[in-house]
Amino acid sequence: MKHIKLGDLEVSRIGLGLVSMSGAYTGAGTDDAESIRTIHRALELGVTFLDTAEVYGPYINEELLGRALKGRRDQAVVATKFGIVSHSGRPSGQLDSSPASIRTAVEGSLKRLDTDYIDLYYQHRVDPDTPIEDTVGTLAELVTEGKVRHIGLSEAGPETIRRAHAVHPIAAVESEYSLWTRDPEAQVLPLLRELNIGFVPFSPLGRGFLTGKIRSTGHFDDTDLRTNIPRFAGDNFQHNLRIVDEIQAVAAEAGATPAQIALAWLLTRGDNIAPIPGTKRVSRVEENTAADAVELTTEQIEKLDNLPPAVGDTNDEANMRMMER
Repeated sequence: MKHIKLGDLEVSRIGLGLVSMSGAYTGAGTDDAESIRTIHRALELGVTFLDTAEVYGPYINEELLGRALKGRRDQAVVATKFGIVSHSGRPSGQLDSSPASIRTAVEGSLKRLDTDYIDLYYQHRVDPDTPIEDTVGTLAELVTEGKVRHIGLSEAGPETIRRAHAVHPIAAVESEYSLWTRDPEAQVLPLLRELNIGFVPFSPLGRGFLTGKIRSTGHFDDTDLRTNIPRFAGDNFQHNLRIVDEIQAVAAEAGATPAQIALAWLLTRGDNIAPIPGTKRVSRVEENTAADAVELTTEQIEKLDNLPPAVGDTNDEANMRMMER
């Protein structure tokens, strides 16, 4: 597995997102043993970059990762996030990146992860009620104290990124980016290259859509976040299947799977990009990791660059409001 740098932080250029092991998707949390095997298999395959958050579960995803890394902590770069759960008394659903809340959040994450440091600590969403300078100032103190090694932002816009980076170096920005979500290309990616900040695409497989395995939504249960995402609804879904069909055509030509093609395309977008495809199955982590060896031709990249845009928002209305787009 090749490695890249997120700022000064070295990671495998394909990581592993853990959210589906504990929530958000159909079948989450039903087989912790398989989830732990998946984490261990990822490490065996050279994946070092593991992504969780306190809100996943909530809390139980960090605990799962802590158990999985018992005796293996030095093999992993652990990223987790704060800011969606309030620890300072704000109402449920209100973002909280106040210094007091961060202080409580980091101690909880350290305990659940069973570690004395977090490699990459992200603000999960930008808190409109706390100046970013105050948030990053507190994170910088945690770096000095040795509890956090690198600082990240998630779904932050260019102005916020610049202001944050002026207080303390930002190692990485994590935002949704894939063949059907190209929003960061206009402003965020050029800025990150300018400032030497890494980029971590989450949902690089379009929440499973770009794998070609989802041809209907009838098997989603009531807990599955995709039941509320416009891209997976009605006519939007049918339209977006055309994107998958074109990815499948490139995959057949390249002798790879659609998931591998979607990930390989992301790896062509820059040498500071580390996507974190999520899964809870060993077979899928083996498939996704193999994308590291897929070499796309110039013609294949051009075809993928020119796929038709997806129809419908990438998230429900409440979550879209939390993103700086």
